[in-house]
Amino acid sequence: MAKKNALIEVIFFILLSNFMHFANIRLISSQSHMNIKCMKTEKEALIRVKEGFSDPSGRLISWEGEDCCKWRGVVCNNETGYVIKLKLRNPFPNGFVGDGIDCSLSGKINPSLLNIKYLNYLDLSFNNFEGIEIPKFLGSLKKLRYFNISNAYFGGTIPPHIGNLSRLRYLDLSSYTVEPAENNLQWLSGLYSLEYLNLGKVDLKRAANQWLLSVNMLPSLQELHLPHCGLSVLPVSLSHVNFSSLSVLDLSKNDFNSSIPHWLFNLSKLSYLDLSSSNLQGTISAEFANMTSLRTLDLSKNYFLGGQLSKNLAICNLQKLDLSANNFSGEIIELIDGLSMCQNSKLEILNLGHNLELGGFLPDSIGNLRNLKSIALRENSFIGSIPYSIGNLSSLEELYLLATTMSGEIPESLGQLSSLVALDISEIQLKGVVTEAHFRNLCNLKELSVSKFSLSPNLSLAFNISTEWIPPFKLRYLKLRSCQVGPKFPPWLRYQNDLRTFILRNNGIVDSIPPWFWELKLELDELDLGYNQLRGRIPNFLKFSYMSTVYLNWNRFEGPLPPWSSNVSALYLSHNLFSGPIPQDIGDRLPLLTDIDLSQNSLNGSIPMSIGKLNTLTTLDLSNNHLIGKVPGFWENLPFLYVLDLANNSLAGPIPSSICSLSSLKFLMLSNNLLHGELPAALQNCTGMITLDLGDNRFSGNLPAWIGEKMSLLLILRLRSNLFNGNIPTNFCNLSSLHILDIAENHISGIIPSCVGDLSGMTSDLDTQLYEGQLRVFAKGRELLYKDTLYLVNLIDISSNNLSGQLPGGLNDLHKLGTLNLSDNHLTGKIPDKIGRLQRVETLDLSRNRLNGVIPPKMTDMTSLNHLNLSYNELWGRIPTGNQFSTLLDPSIYTGNPGLCGSPLQKKCSEENVTSGKSDSAEESEGGDHDKWWLFLSVGLGFAMGFWGVCGTLVISRYWRLAFFQFVDEALDWLFVTLVLNSIRLWTVMSRNLCQG
Repeated sequence: MAKKNALIEVIFFILLSNFMHFANIRLISSQSHMNIKCMKTEKEALIRVKEGFSDPSGRLISWEGEDCCKWRGVVCNNETGYVIKLKLRNPFPNGFVGDGIDCSLSGKINPSLLNIKYLNYLDLSFNNFEGIEIPKFLGSLKKLRYFNISNAYFGGTIPPHIGNLSRLRYLDLSSYTVEPAENNLQWLSGLYSLEYLNLGKVDLKRAANQWLLSVNMLPSLQELHLPHCGLSVLPVSLSHVNFSSLSVLDLSKNDFNSSIPHWLFNLSKLSYLDLSSSNLQGTISAEFANMTSLRTLDLSKNYFLGGQLSKNLAICNLQKLDLSANNFSGEIIELIDGLSMCQNSKLEILNLGHNLELGGFLPDSIGNLRNLKSIALRENSFIGSIPYSIGNLSSLEELYLLATTMSGEIPESLGQLSSLVALDISEIQLKGVVTEAHFRNLCNLKELSVSKFSLSPNLSLAFNISTEWIPPFKLRYLKLRSCQVGPKFPPWLRYQNDLRTFILRNNGIVDSIPPWFWELKLELDELDLGYNQLRGRIPNFLKFSYMSTVYLNWNRFEGPLPPWSSNVSALYLSHNLFSGPIPQDIGDRLPLLTDIDLSQNSLNGSIPMSIGKLNTLTTLDLSNNHLIGKVPGFWENLPFLYVLDLANNSLAGPIPSSICSLSSLKFLMLSNNLLHGELPAALQNCTGMITLDLGDNRFSGNLPAWIGEKMSLLLILRLRSNLFNGNIPTNFCNLSSLHILDIAENHISGIIPSCVGDLSGMTSDLDTQLYEGQLRVFAKGRELLYKDTLYLVNLIDISSNNLSGQLPGGLNDLHKLGTLNLSDNHLTGKIPDKIGRLQRVETLDLSRNRLNGVIPPKMTDMTSLNHLNLSYNELWGRIPTGNQFSTLLDPSIYTGNPGLCGSPLQKKCSEENVTSGKSDSAEESEGGDHDKWWLFLSVGLGFAMGFWGVCGTLVISRYWRLAFFQFVDEALDWLFVTLVLNSIRLWTVMSRNLCQG
């Protein structure tokens, strides 16, 4: 036993002696290292390198003193003191810090850098070398292993001398500006030790045919990044894969126009594959199932990549699968079931959004993917309800189920997702009731969105939350849109004092906003309480973050406009009860305003001149108020204004000429005011005008011809109810995009131009939805207000003018026309037979003209017709029957045409009427109105010849005159004697009868 203890003591002594020896050596080495300083030659070289740089922020201010190893960004070898690393990456990649100080280094790289002979690491990334070329001498830094000049604004030719850096393992030239003719990659062949290569955003268009061969010569390569390089060739096959160690491959944002290449499946070590936005086509290969090392697969945004998703992509090691924005179809049950069968699925991110034909039920097996952190299913065709099993995903942080055809109730199991940060279940046909149980354990929730774009008052989803409920979360983003939250303002919001975005839109809230909400002192990016029935006044102390937006439209807020925060950029307060004047200093208080909508209120006073200071203003809508005064003249300072709506006020005076300086103006609405005078000719500078509505004023003068010459993009022209005169300019026919022309109720004369058929905006079948504002038009016998569907309205209204002549044949070519109103003019001639080609016309009014002839039978082809007025013309014949005419049973349609017969008139048509009508019609076709003149001339000539044939001879011949009057006297005497004798005989007979009686 004693020997054993002695042996243990000896072994312990030996180990302790060795330990002390090595510790002593280490201490001596450490002390010697502390005394090592950088070489004098290298210090001097670094000083010259510094002198070549421009350093406005003083990043290299520490580069002074004897020991350069202590300088910022300089790393020395601890044993030799040689400089081995220069870490000069810009710590602020955006370039600026503090008071706008530029932290980028610029200038030139001094050749003295070659004196740092052991340099193996050089990082100049995110600086600004202003397009200078990479110095060729850098190819002589033979020991360099790490070289990074990404995003440093080098340019020109990549020197092939870089290929001499045979020890280089890491090379990043991303965002290098290459000369288009000099992008050869043959220099890569010398970098046989290279493990990392990044040429992202380098223009390699002219290397498209040989880039893969060049890269394939790098046997040690592990990461290859070539995104956004303009590559167009992706060889499907490769005879020998030399870079088989590749684990990361990024070829995104190119234009390959190819299928997924087969050689990819020989890269057995590949763990990251990004082929997004590369114009790939075809289907997903079954060989993906063999890529068991794959962790990330991104094939998103290849719009021609499609087919059905199968279990071939059910790779158990996969952590991220992004197949969004493709053309996949069918169901996802096989894919989800395949992934769920993995014993330990590692999938964390699943994005299948924006595949419009991808659908089917979302299977319950999705609840087995326990590692899922993000699910994004946007704009798909999924059906059914949200599976209850989704509550099993305890790691889930993001759930986006947007714009699918799913329906049903929200499962209460969502309340079990304690890790959930963002929940967006918008644009789904949800129904039922949401209670506190749906949010029970959502303690990490920061973003909540339950919304539908529709503003329908029929709300199928309702929140039924207790007034005493205290939510477990603190939201930063809340969007509840078109779901029943009211009628009371939700009391649980009193605990949400971290909100930055607050949207309660169309929630059926009929209440005043409680004081505690204003006392939360929120600083919001967006406030949207629109389309409710909220009432009361807005306080003066609301805070908003920079460039915030406010939507309070369609409520019942009242009182004067409050002084909003100067950070507000968009103000939408329309359809409320705000009153009083617009603050005269609004342009000073709110200098960031880009959008102002104060329409449909009770504001009065004049338009503040300070609005002219808002030089970023794009939309200004003050319509439907009680504003007075003149249209101000501050428009020169508003270069970006493209919507100006001052309609339905009491503004007076002419249009100021300065409004013509608005070269960006596209929508000008000044209707229903008291404006007068001629339109300023300078208005033709607004060549991009889309909607011009000046109706219901007292503008005068001829219709400006320059409208047709300069405003070729016009979609809507409304000048009705003014005092315009003269003819319709023929160059109005140049408005090829026009689909609404309303110049009714003026004093316009002349004819309708024959070129009216050139209005191709009313002939094309293409309906493109564009914003055009809102407009009141007369159609279907009444005034209608169009908003979102205004682009579908196609109308010509030239009624109540002094137009004459016949209906031009070009009208028959406007196949897209929906309303045609030419009533109350002096138009003549027949209704054209080809008018039946206007099969989309719903409203046709030709009343109160002088049209004649029969109603063309072809009018029954107008199968969309539901409002017709032909009254007070000179039409005759049988009223056509069939199609829509069988439904037009109001006799007033044909009033004032005595020659018409047939249903719905009481006057029946006989064969004689019909034949007469046809005969008269035939005669009119031959002679027209000239027959009436010939009739009058014949009667006049006959009367003259008969009168002067008798009376003329009596005046000329005395013998005939005496004989004529003697004959007349004898005839009168004979007549007198005859009457007397007959009277005596009658009296005698009557007397005899009386005596006998």
